[in-house]
Amino acid sequence: MPLLRPRRTSSTLANVYRLLAAGALAGLLLAGMAMPALGVLGLSAKTATDDFNGLPDLLTSSPLTQSSRIYDASGGLIATVYDRNRTVVPGDRIAPLMRKALVDIEDSRFYRHGAIDLKSVLRALDRNTTNGSVVQGASTLTQQYVKNVFVEEAGNDPKAVRQAQRQTIDRKIRELRYAIELEKTLTKDEILTDYLNITYFGEQAYGVEAAAERYFGVHAADLSLPQAALLAGLVRSPSSYDPIVNPHLARQRRDTVLRKMAQYGTITSAQAQQAMAAPVKLDPNPPREGCITAQQGEGFFCDYVRRIVLDDPAFGSTAAARRALWHRGGLQIRTTLDPRAQQAVQQSVTSHVYTTDQAAAATTLVQPGTGRIVAMAQSRDYGTGAHETGLNLNVGTAMGGGLGFPTGSTFKPVVAAAALEDGARPDLKYPSPYSMPWPDMTDCAGHGYTSGGQQVHNDSPSLVGPFAMPEAMAKSVNTYFAQLEADTGLCKVAAMAGRLGIARQADGNALQVVPSLTLGTNDLTPLDMANAYAVFAAHGTYCTPVAVTSVTGPDGKELAVPRASCRQAMSSGTADAVSAMLKGVVEDGTGKPAGLNGRASAGKTGTTDAGKQVWFVGYTSELSGATVVSDPASPQDLDGQSIGGTVIGQAFGGTLAGPIWRDAMEGAL
Repeated sequence: MPLLRPRRTSSTLANVYRLLAAGALAGLLLAGMAMPALGVLGLSAKTATDDFNGLPDLLTSSPLTQSSRIYDASGGLIATVYDRNRTVVPGDRIAPLMRKALVDIEDSRFYRHGAIDLKSVLRALDRNTTNGSVVQGASTLTQQYVKNVFVEEAGNDPKAVRQAQRQTIDRKIRELRYAIELEKTLTKDEILTDYLNITYFGEQAYGVEAAAERYFGVHAADLSLPQAALLAGLVRSPSSYDPIVNPHLARQRRDTVLRKMAQYGTITSAQAQQAMAAPVKLDPNPPREGCITAQQGEGFFCDYVRRIVLDDPAFGSTAAARRALWHRGGLQIRTTLDPRAQQAVQQSVTSHVYTTDQAAAATTLVQPGTGRIVAMAQSRDYGTGAHETGLNLNVGTAMGGGLGFPTGSTFKPVVAAAALEDGARPDLKYPSPYSMPWPDMTDCAGHGYTSGGQQVHNDSPSLVGPFAMPEAMAKSVNTYFAQLEADTGLCKVAAMAGRLGIARQADGNALQVVPSLTLGTNDLTPLDMANAYAVFAAHGTYCTPVAVTSVTGPDGKELAVPRASCRQAMSSGTADAVSAMLKGVVEDGTGKPAGLNGRASAGKTGTTDAGKQVWFVGYTSELSGATVVSDPASPQDLDGQSIGGTVIGQAFGGTLAGPIWRDAMEGAL
């Protein structure tokens, strides 16, 4: 059937106006979908009208997906994270020339028509039917905005996006219906502002603010005439007119916009000519998104914060609700990370253990009495390249970390605290030979353990007692603490560990409550140990670790955030007695290489069997920190390895992990 030109027959025009009244033809024509025969359109009218009238009146949509920003405790930006790079701005933060340029090129009669523009419809119908294909559309900015809402709601699902963009009658009817209602509820200026915030400008830039920053390094409020014209020209086809990829086509399109602006009187011909004479000057700012962009080793902490938002019920009662919150973005997340402390820790771990070393070092610092995590770093860089990792060695698997590390003798203060709470005195003595059978013990389930011929022994044959608790702690006497653990009871030791926040291993499994508990055979993390020792520094007060201080939503309202839960884990007398012993470790024991200059400190060393892991955990009244050095991939003896440019003769917690902790703490304090 030959194509008919509707303006040439009165019967055709009658059909056009009847269909416009019904709402169906307007939807079709505004998509530029000229049908091959008007008779077909006539047959569609009743169905289209029914579909049109059956739609809800109001367009409902979720808030626009935006960038979120994570800040440190001083307000410095750690990283920008997003599913879509967008920053929503009000109308008064968009340059007037930008607003006018978009109207002039996309819908010059925007302020003079309603949801549809009849003149544009008839003009498009004439050209499209004459050419036999779509050569001109007639969608108004309002209808384009509605289409963008549907695409935005589709998210990152390619199938849903295609569905939202499909060229079908029912979709155009939906667009028209909601466009009509929008014109009733919003002003033209509001619709234009919403359009500029939602539309895609290419190069991962959604909305005019992100586009201005991406291409020119300026805010949308500061766009010049040539810049505004270039961005307005991108809307039709962001990929075709991409000024970074196709600068020649981008300039041609920009100049087309400038001529339109002169034609409609927005600017003068002289202004247009001057702007067209200017070259396209870009200041490209490639999108830098995600925790990988963080500096000073903050990427691991950034990822930890992300997981808090996705996992903590404070941010939504279900996992789906928390994912939706993170996806929508627009969050301003302020954290506990202290930039000076973070810089000090990062400098220490990377100077003592090189990124390329087989072994890795990790350190976490927390604030006693508050649970605030003030620094978190490791010697491996955050990333996916060579000598990089996304595995946060400072935390357990549930929060993006690994399987943890056996803690060695750094667990002995927990045994001491349990014994003191149970009534033991620091002057309690045991014979403490170099080697002895494990004492008989019973766990919480009543399961008994006997030595079965297994021996517990000290690090040196010359290390023999008797010892009281302070000296045994300073010299890390294994046989002393095996007897102390047996007399206190495995169950009471495990209970004390739980009160210090150590109820599970790094992989989420329960602690192994066995005789070797006192020797630190459970796999824990630097965050676990730093926060546990913070209890001694805080005179017995335990606080759950916190990383987020406040979150502001895109509407400017404060969201609920997880708060530290603090409780008395032990008496102040017990905590202070343990601190006195741990000061002895640093002053005259295995931790002497970790001692701080001119500042009182306390701590404990830890070295596991075969020297596969070394630890130092210590504190002052202001900070508590834990450092571990190990090969996280395949733990093996650190002896003989090159670490930080030095071949290690014999690895000990005091001589390898201790100096890392010391330099980190001194820089942080």
